Amino acid sequence: MSTNQLPTHPPAWPAPSAQAPIEATVSVPGSKSETNRALVLAALATGPSTITGGLEARDTRLMRDALRALGVGITENGSSWRVEPPAELIAGATIDCGLAGTVMRFVPPVAALAAGPVAFDADEQAYARPMDVILEALATLGATIEADTLALPFTVVGHPRLPGGVVTLDASGSSQFVSALLLAGARYAQGVDVRHDGKPIPSQPHIDMTVAMLRERGVTVDDSEPNRWVVLPGPIAPLDVVIEPDLSNAAPFLAAAAITGGSVTIPLWPARTHQPGDQLRDILQQFGAQVVLDDHGLTVHGRDELHAVDLDLHEASELTPVVAALAALAEGTSHIRGVAHIRGHETDRLAALEAELEGLGAHVQQTPDGLTIHPKLLGGNLWRTYADHRMAQAGALLGLVVPDIELDDIGCTSKTMPEFEQLWTTMINDSQRFSDGDAATDGDTATGAAGPSSVQAPR
Repeated sequence: MSTNQLPTHPPAWPAPSAQAPIEATVSVPGSKSETNRALVLAALATGPSTITGGLEARDTRLMRDALRALGVGITENGSSWRVEPPAELIAGATIDCGLAGTVMRFVPPVAALAAGPVAFDADEQAYARPMDVILEALATLGATIEADTLALPFTVVGHPRLPGGVVTLDASGSSQFVSALLLAGARYAQGVDVRHDGKPIPSQPHIDMTVAMLRERGVTVDDSEPNRWVVLPGPIAPLDVVIEPDLSNAAPFLAAAAITGGSVTIPLWPARTHQPGDQLRDILQQFGAQVVLDDHGLTVHGRDELHAVDLDLHEASELTPVVAALAALAEGTSHIRGVAHIRGHETDRLAALEAELEGLGAHVQQTPDGLTIHPKLLGGNLWRTYADHRMAQAGALLGLVVPDIELDDIGCTSKTMPEFEQLWTTMINDSQRFSDGDAATDGDTATGAAGPSSVQAPR
């Protein structure tokens, strides 16, 4: 079991309520998805790369530690990380995956390029996460897998000239299975020819992100045929990159404006991106909020009420907990579809949302691929997070308008956003001061003498 686990019994956290409309500009840290892909590609490149603005969180620390265990040099200097790949990857380490899907899926194909065994372990809760697809694929491509079951913990035994080649898999459980093989595939002797055979793949934008990042580094990828990705063998060029803000982590802050009738801006929102979180623009409009993307960033203005929605979140399933919280506050019955696969995320998110929203008085039904939510929130309760950062964000959001909600573990947000609690409470407190008409105090970065706060993630 991992030695880097979240606390077992943290103190309950009273979710702060919004006594006024939320008015703020919130700077969110870098994208976890982009950060960990950039780290893997830099580790496999032909020379050193610099990553600027990468997310500093548990998942990305686990990724850096995993790559270091394989012999990759990573020097951290403030918001910049210098990544120096070794001449050959080193075997013999035990890698801690924690609860990070990107570590447990992306690193084994990299470890398969080391000359010898590399062991993988994780938090006990991760033992139930699907791993059979990626482990079977690696065995097909030439690695040896040592495991009691095709799940964590396991050991990968590979070779610097791993054969690679054609592999057919069912990636309907996670797009990470495809991305994992594509990221390392150019280093395999024959490259990789990955073919998906199964139900539609969730979170296709994440695969598009992987393909785009490979091409930026000179790797030839042919994705012209549906459900097939061919990566030709060859070098991965080093590349200095600046990481985009994490759009999915912006979800609870933007949703706070929607449910309180306020206004929240996320600066540096990209005009074009492969991040699934960009779908928030359309989602929040469907709930009835006004959404504006301009030079200031993405701004959401809340209105008098939230509309019921019928949403297919197949490509942006990580937004499901926040969307479900919004739906529980809407006028009328909402439907969330296309997210059956999130039963295998950090926790069974559909069962968790059903249980916690029912505990607040809503009526929630699980469907084969999602949730039907009949809103009728009556009052507060202990909101269990299941050590899941997205569940914690949803509980904090509901606490703005539903009295007496306590979260059993706000600390689990450190998985992807260690500064979440600080940003959240600062946003609420500064919005109250703005509503009261107080002048900005020393240290505030405000718009006007008593304008909405500018909430910055600590660096």
